Amino acid sequence: MQRFSLKRIASKYISIKFLSLKIRAIIILLAATILVAGIGCGEKQESKPPSASTAADIAEGKSIAQSSCTGCHGMDGKGANDNIPNLAAQYAKYLVDSLNAYKEDKRIHAALKDMASGMSDAQIQNVANYYASLPPVKTESIQTEMLSPYEKGKKTAAACAGCHGEDGNSTKEGVPNLAGQQPVYFISAVNDYLEGKRDIATAEKEVMVNALNRVDIESMALYYASQTPIKRDAPSVGDPVKGQPLSGNCGGCHGSHGISSDPAVPSLASQDPYYIVKATKEYRDRVRKQEDMHKVMTDIKDQELQHIAAYYAVQQGKPAQEDPVSVQALAEQCDRCHAPAMESSTAVVFPKINGQNKAYLIKALREYRDGQRESSTMHKMSLPYSDALIESIADLYSHRAAN
Repeated sequence: MQRFSLKRIASKYISIKFLSLKIRAIIILLAATILVAGIGCGEKQESKPPSASTAADIAEGKSIAQSSCTGCHGMDGKGANDNIPNLAAQYAKYLVDSLNAYKEDKRIHAALKDMASGMSDAQIQNVANYYASLPPVKTESIQTEMLSPYEKGKKTAAACAGCHGEDGNSTKEGVPNLAGQQPVYFISAVNDYLEGKRDIATAEKEVMVNALNRVDIESMALYYASQTPIKRDAPSVGDPVKGQPLSGNCGGCHGSHGISSDPAVPSLASQDPYYIVKATKEYRDRVRKQEDMHKVMTDIKDQELQHIAAYYAVQQGKPAQEDPVSVQALAEQCDRCHAPAMESSTAVVFPKINGQNKAYLIKALREYRDGQRESSTMHKMSLPYSDALIESIADLYSHRAAN
């Protein structure tokens, strides 16, 4: 948050020494108001530190916790399962704000809304003080380095290397390149196989595909997107020179020289030419259901299609994501607000997340990303995050020592 001195704010607009004392006082008062309010981002608000809790307050909070909270959060502040947050040692001000958010429908949870609505402000403060007074829940296994989704994707993709190549560069005729492919397209293609919209060639491949969960698929998509396609020699079938003018209708969606800039549209550069011919015929002949592709390719002859495929095969592809973001780099952004060092700040209260339950962190981040929790700052920050990235971030923080 950027701060300015009173003199600097006032002198930015007018020189104080030439003004009457009354006008000077008004300007300084306005400057002081700006300074106190702060110039921040999102929806951060200044807040006074909560008053020190007394033993009686904590005892009252313990009684409330015992009657209302222990079923989910226990008397020790540990979530009953991985989907329920730990409350022990959490900032009291954050817990108060959270309970009020449920009361005001800014967070959605029917049971918590009913519970919070039945509490007075003093009772909410006291139960928050009780949980804040507890020692942090001990993290079962402490790790500071976790696999990024790219690394997870590489491990998962190892099962596909026999056909698609170790880094997604296929060397088998008719098998598509996955290196450099657009991630959203890759995810949609795998989902098409899972939903029966595309035929799976072998029983072995069907078993492999059906074993993938959503995070596996997203992780593989990010890994393959970051790989560089190899340059191919001209194929024995089709003429790249003749294919260039015929590819005019394709470039509008698949990009210049077959390098797509749309995450949902596949790149064709460096693609296996026999796979391009096979896939495009299926779109043309409605074996694959994609009406736009059918309309564009409906009048294309087989020979012309071979020329187009040859043209795209010899174009040099590039990674769809050239600079993968590491989980550690993302965590550094999160630590700006959630690091233990922020405990001394009284301006804004952010929750502690070190040692928090993984499933709860995943749920919370998804809710911020999808606009289900009110926080414009968190929504904007998490909007680009896939489920794979969210899981990796949650994995990292859940394995840190609670503070």
